[in-house]
Amino acid sequence: MKFNHFVSPLFRVWSIQSNQIKSNIRHGVKQRNLEVLCVSQFTLYGTLSKKHQPDYKLAMKSIPAKALYGQFLSLLKESYQEDKIFDGKFGEMMDVELINDGPVTLVIESEPKGSNSE
Repeated sequence: MKFNHFVSPLFRVWSIQSNQIKSNIRHGVKQRNLEVLCVSQFTLYGTLSKKHQPDYKLAMKSIPAKALYGQFLSLLKESYQEDKIFDGKFGEMMDVELINDGPVTLVIESEPKGSNSE
């Protein structure tokens, strides 16, 4: 899988500081020298079974998912400042504390619409 399609927009995402919306809206992660916390969340690819229980059969299996996630982290570090990229423990229960100035959810598709897959 090619991750360049994910990494480039991730670092260019405009971040917003609520107290200075107009002056900071056009500055991305790199321009503002921000840190990035990357947390794997395979459980986001779950569905509900007929019994209304979480079902993760469609999620990638742990070993290949961990390898793929490692590749993604490596590309993030190569594309930015390695000391500004942080991650959690793959497959572990984690308590993540943050101040979320949002809510904002952005979806970066695996392939741009209309592109040809290899």
